[in-house]
Amino acid sequence: MSSKKRMAAIAITVAALSAGSIGVASAHDAAGKGVANEAAHAANQAAREAHRAAEEALVASTIGVDAATIKTRLAAGESLATIAGAKKDALIAALVAFETKEINARVTAGTLTAAQATTLKANLTAHVTAEVNAVGGKGFGPKGGKGGKGHKGPRP
Repeated sequence: MSSKKRMAAIAITVAALSAGSIGVASAHDAAGKGVANEAAHAANQAAREAHRAAEEALVASTIGVDAATIKTRLAAGESLATIAGAKKDALIAALVAFETKEINARVTAGTLTAAQATTLKANLTAHVTAEVNAVGGKGFGPKGGKGGKGHKGPRP
């Protein structure tokens, strides 16, 4: 093999090896971001589940009915307002206070602006009242079908 051909073969080999290591580094960076994204997703999921559990506990303690009974009655087509009965107004007040506290915590954490918080709080009582009056209720397990489509209202 001539020296020119040998130099060309070496140059091609070096270029191929360099491109391969760049590809490996890019794949590693993407995998690193994937791991970080998965960790962030898991943390967000845990926070949502903790929020939901706290909200369910608040509802149960406010109306004096255990969570399992509430879930059963919601699944049977009752609203939280019907289940709460005379305690409906107390339930709405407790849920508004709970969500207001969550909104304030998000402002403090920097994940929500003060202007966004003001907008959320302005509609909060109406939103919570609508959720309490809605047949099927808010939270307390899946409503059947293909799964949830995400939260439709203010999400502290």
